[in-house]
Amino acid sequence: MSLWDRIVEPDGLTTVFQPIFRIAGKQRSAYAFEALTRGPKGTNIERSDVLFEYVRRKHRESEVDLLAIGAALREARDLPGEPSLSLNVHAATLERDDSLAGSLAVLCAENAVPLERIIIEIVEHAPPWSGPQLLASLAELRSLDVRIALDDVGLGQSNFRMILDCHPNLLKIDRHFVHGCHADPHRCAVVQSIADLAVRLGGQAVAEGIEDERDLKAVTGLGIDLVQGYLLCLPRSSKDLREVGVLEEVTRP
Repeated sequence: MSLWDRIVEPDGLTTVFQPIFRIAGKQRSAYAFEALTRGPKGTNIERSDVLFEYVRRKHRESEVDLLAIGAALREARDLPGEPSLSLNVHAATLERDDSLAGSLAVLCAENAVPLERIIIEIVEHAPPWSGPQLLASLAELRSLDVRIALDDVGLGQSNFRMILDCHPNLLKIDRHFVHGCHADPHRCAVVQSIADLAVRLGGQAVAEGIEDERDLKAVTGLGIDLVQGYLLCLPRSSKDLREVGVLEEVTRP
């Protein structure tokens, strides 16, 4: 059986979740859960980075994005309460697939997940996108009350034009700028500027890649209260998240 056949098999893709936490003083609560896709178990594409490199080389991002969304929504049924779910979608999918919003609506209905709980997180912005269909796809998603997040802000194609055109609700600051920011005033300046920009555009910043208490203190000191990273919680299945007590308090935006 080919790797592609393994991917499209039922349960070929699996999902783990990593929380995005809201920090308020010494308290933290789960703001949303980012769904992270894993490839077929026991294959050389089980790791997500290898999986999606394989998918991009085959130009089949749209198909796999929808398979991953379906897998994530099925796994999310085991999450207690009604947490927000951040689902990764390639910019290429938004650009090429004019049926994405409709497909998402069907998948959410099949899994009894209200669309207002969904955040579409735009990933892999290169090669440069041409624009019109991507923006039309975003407009359709917003008409369904879906929120938009932009991943890896500060790197590559996640630039000012992408921010301006996509008008995301969440700007996710790349870990390159967050890691070590407690000891680097230049990194702090970049993080602060992105956080300020997010607020001025009517959104919020999320600091990704938190692995050090000092970095956590630094970003919260800059006014960022949405954070994500291994220090706070490793990616886990919905069952494991329940067992470690992450889901005891879930906030809605």
